[in-house]
Amino acid sequence: MDVDLEGIIQCIKQGDENGVQIQLQKFNKEYAQCFFFDAEERDRRKFRKNKVREYTDSDSDCDEYDQEDRGLILRQNLVVVLVRFIRTGVKCHLLRVSLRTLRILSRDKKVLGPLVTDSALLTLAKLAGLSTTEAGDDSSDPDSDFYDNIIASLAEAKVLHCRTDQDEGEANDQNKECSDEDAKSDVSIANSGDLDSISGFGSHRPSINEMHSSGIHHKVLQRGRKDRRESKMEGEEEEEGVVSGEEAQRKEAMKVLCNVVYNSTWAQERFSALRLLCGLRERLSSGGSAPSSVHFYELRLMFLITALRRELSTQLQQEGGVSIFTAALESCLEVEWKEQYECVLDPAAPAISLEASQRIIEILKILFNITYSTHRQEPSEVSDYEDDAALYRHLVAILRLCLLKKCLLPDDTDELQGHTVNLLSALPLQCLDVLLMVPLQPNSKQCQGVNMDCVHTLMLFMERRLEVGDKMKEKLTPVLNLLTESCRGHRETRHYIRKHILPPLRDASHKPEEGSTVKSRLIRLMTHMDTDLKHCAADLIFVLCKENVSRFVKYTGYGNAAGLLATRGLLGGKGSRVVSSDAQYSSDSDSDTEEYRQVRDRINPVTGRVEVEQPDPMEGMTEEEKDVEAQRLFMLFNKLSRDNIIQPMGVDAEGRLVPMSGLREDSLTEQGKSGSEDDGEAQEGEKN
Repeated sequence: MDVDLEGIIQCIKQGDENGVQIQLQKFNKEYAQCFFFDAEERDRRKFRKNKVREYTDSDSDCDEYDQEDRGLILRQNLVVVLVRFIRTGVKCHLLRVSLRTLRILSRDKKVLGPLVTDSALLTLAKLAGLSTTEAGDDSSDPDSDFYDNIIASLAEAKVLHCRTDQDEGEANDQNKECSDEDAKSDVSIANSGDLDSISGFGSHRPSINEMHSSGIHHKVLQRGRKDRRESKMEGEEEEEGVVSGEEAQRKEAMKVLCNVVYNSTWAQERFSALRLLCGLRERLSSGGSAPSSVHFYELRLMFLITALRRELSTQLQQEGGVSIFTAALESCLEVEWKEQYECVLDPAAPAISLEASQRIIEILKILFNITYSTHRQEPSEVSDYEDDAALYRHLVAILRLCLLKKCLLPDDTDELQGHTVNLLSALPLQCLDVLLMVPLQPNSKQCQGVNMDCVHTLMLFMERRLEVGDKMKEKLTPVLNLLTESCRGHRETRHYIRKHILPPLRDASHKPEEGSTVKSRLIRLMTHMDTDLKHCAADLIFVLCKENVSRFVKYTGYGNAAGLLATRGLLGGKGSRVVSSDAQYSSDSDSDTEEYRQVRDRINPVTGRVEVEQPDPMEGMTEEEKDVEAQRLFMLFNKLSRDNIIQPMGVDAEGRLVPMSGLREDSLTEQGKSGSEDDGEAQEGEKN
């Protein structure tokens, strides 16, 4: 690692804040976009190192691995020094530089020990404005002793390193010694995750292999689109002098907390015990008082906490979290109300800004974490603190804006709609009718006098996700489930979507799954390898067919429909229509087109298309030859069944697939029961 740790410590002891700042800025610039090691790369190197030990004629990989471990020890010592340093009352600008260094170091899980202590968490929380509690004072140990112990360890390491360089000529002996030292180093590194061992680096004298100050392996941080936007805004703010020193300090401290909470389960557990969740909730509930540049990271930290600790998301919901973040969402969108559950949607209004879209997305993610369990629950059963039905309808009215408003970038609009769909799919179904209650406008999509703007937007969103084809399960299942439940609960929605996805059949010359239409893509998903995804796609089409089995097979083909029919016990064809209790289907008939009626008798029900007529394979065979062929096929199937290569299946009385052996046993049992009943009736007849 190219960092002069001893120089930093000497500057701190001498009170040379300018020297400390120069050294830390150099470190920050070099490693601003790097992870210090990649876990997979480290495991690969460790495997290669163990292999190298079997051959004493090679030490390149061994040395490379040692350099990485020595860099780890240096980073651990640097974290210890900086955590102690920021507690001493550092000036604002130097404090910001130190926090930025800690933020970079906190990406490495191996050096988190000094950052997850209660005193360190409280120190960071106070700098971030989440707590006023004073951290524990570690000044009982003289600073000179603390820093002198680390400097002594560094000096000893340098001396040993020089001796090692002088002995490099003896290659064979050196390889053996390297292997021995590596074994010791492994033990030291294995214990480095312990809190006491990390905190006690000042008194520990590491070996040469631990403290070698050569270069280390690091990985360039592949920054996401959102991170690039945030960095661009930060640069503009710094150039314009918008960000104050205190605000920048709070932002850096918040970033460190985000990294620590994300990488450490212990920090997640202590977050609630130290009442940091309460401080964060109070900061966010204060509305617009928080500076915008810090507000995003406060929201990010809350998202991490609620996503990683389910009990904390439940606690936040019980403490009125839905109301807090609904108000925050309303503030970010600058909502103007027209009616109780109707927001003003001005077509001439400017698009959502970059900064606002980031905050809105974080709020939507937090709301999802604290409301995901309310799906299919009655609003009155969710909470005792407020009128839940009105609360969730109020939220849905705001989410309607999130669906229909545009962002400056198309990708931001798609991301915003995606998180809105996720949240809508988690809310009580009874409250989603707010999406349809808006009066019709001149340019509105409508069906039977009901506003379909949101439904149309959801359908277009689903089509875009189908076309992309990337991460299908994560991106498609929420919108498929939402559209399915909406179609089941609102007949106008089902009628509108069916008209666009399942138009009347006219051309039966192709398989239903062939083509580029939305219907074809959905039917292809019905045989997808992912069970959840194929069930979601099949459920949507099944509901669009009003849960009518014959109509479902007509549109998809029996081969594509078999999976859902088997799951629901409808393979036998009995009960051609099984309607859910909460379904609201219209009475419109599914009249066939003239083109379909002309070819209906020639459609193969398995493939769902008109097949080319094939010659009869038994044409010209005598009856004896047909019997021989049938016996041969029977013997082949019987052999495959005995060897457990295949298992003959049949459909029971409930329409479910069961082994043929079970069907035979059931049929014999039923015959026995019917025979005993017939005998009883005969005996009664003789008596009479």
